Amino acid sequence: MNGTLYLCATPIGNLEDITLRVLRTLKEVDLIAAEDTRNTLKLLNHYGIKKPLTSYHEHNKYEKADELIGHLLRGENIAVVTDAGTPAISDPGEVIAHKCIEQGIRVTSLPGACALITALTMSGMPARRFCFEGFLPVDKKERTHVLERFAQEERTTIFYEAPHHLSATLEDLCKAAGNRQITLCRELTKKFEEAVPTTLEEAIDYYQDNAPRGEYVLVVAGLDPEEKKSREELAFSELPLSAHMEMYMQKGMSRKDAMKQVAKDRGISKRDVYRMLLQEEPDGQTQE
Repeated sequence: MNGTLYLCATPIGNLEDITLRVLRTLKEVDLIAAEDTRNTLKLLNHYGIKKPLTSYHEHNKYEKADELIGHLLRGENIAVVTDAGTPAISDPGEVIAHKCIEQGIRVTSLPGACALITALTMSGMPARRFCFEGFLPVDKKERTHVLERFAQEERTTIFYEAPHHLSATLEDLCKAAGNRQITLCRELTKKFEEAVPTTLEEAIDYYQDNAPRGEYVLVVAGLDPEEKKSREELAFSELPLSAHMEMYMQKGMSRKDAMKQVAKDRGISKRDVYRMLLQEEPDGQTQE
């Protein structure tokens, strides 16, 4: 019978933020796979837990996952822990969880501390709908794609960032999406915890004179729906009306339906669209 993979949430700062279930599981499993065995050893020593530890991190996540699956297939139970927070979120736990599911090995997640949820809830920003981007990609093409998508995002968006990349990331976010509201969270659950509400431009100015310290969670306001509508209407207003009509008619719309959609895009009436088309067409006539 196969063993079980336990994804165990560990504290993101305050060692008291660990559940009784996680502590019990760490005591009962056969092996603990840790992103950083030194960090995890401090946690285990704090709670008097003595279990075999093995390293499972970004640079060995594929080959080590296969090795760990071998233990699971032999009936051993394994706990996976990250440096801090919930495994599989922006960390290699995602890889082994996927591989286990492919092979029919049971995976269960033991909930607990999670930096993105902690930051979102303390930011005061809309939390009914939100999205998580984690760390921005290093690859320029992929990074540009993510930023373009973010610029049109109406939901609150959460990013992770390291201190040495913070200023560049703030500048990229501002360049892509304008001067949005942002809450910068750091040292979460620790003595010097901070959650600073500001704007992207103000944050950029601040960190020009003040070195960032600690790992950051950035909670950024979404694009205001009315602003998005105004941007779209402005973009469409700069497009010739005939080209705007043709865009929809090439998709199979009838002329009448295309006129309705163009009117909606531009925030004007269908009658106005008809009048403007009359002015554009050489013979002064158009058909509905």
